[in-house]
Amino acid sequence: MTATGNRGPYAKTAAVRRRVLEACVDAFGETGFYGATMKDIAKRAGISHTGLLHHFPRKEDLLLGVLELRDERGTEFLQSAKVLDPAADPIDTLNGMIAVIVDNELQPGLMELHCVVSGEATSPNHPAHAYYADRYCNLRRFYADTFVALAERNELRPSIDPETLATMTISLINGLQAQWLFDRDSVKVESAIRQFFLSVIPGLPREAFW
Repeated sequence: MTATGNRGPYAKTAAVRRRVLEACVDAFGETGFYGATMKDIAKRAGISHTGLLHHFPRKEDLLLGVLELRDERGTEFLQSAKVLDPAADPIDTLNGMIAVIVDNELQPGLMELHCVVSGEATSPNHPAHAYYADRYCNLRRFYADTFVALAERNELRPSIDPETLATMTISLINGLQAQWLFDRDSVKVESAIRQFFLSVIPGLPREAFW
């Protein structure tokens, strides 16, 4: 059989797995990892429980798949915005990260998933604990490096060190996203983040960051 002839079964399997993961985004976002059941996820995905177990034998496998899906989407967006380019201007980097956050509002299911599961994952026994520990560590380093670059250009408010500012930034973003899920009409995530950055980067031309 040719490689072309093999595409059918592989494509079908990939489509089923993707449908299952999309169902998981909704299930985990609504009830958390512990509240969701394999039977409910199978029903949402439109397949049998046995069929689900064929693709994902354990609920932990489902969670890993969903987190990987979320990271793939985020990485694709970051690459398209050229935010991951080490040579990027730090202001452009911050603008790019804001664009990613705005894009997240178009995928509320993934945002709900993040808010619910990241909260659960604070427990060391949670299957996503290590994932989120690494994720936050990498995010802090990413923002800290960006703020260091600004400090070296004397464009960062000197009263706050870059590492602390990185932690504050992540905390602000997480808090705003959680509030937005409760009140999508009143909470303006993008505006609040831009105002925060303008407050810690003195002299930043407003038109360059708005």
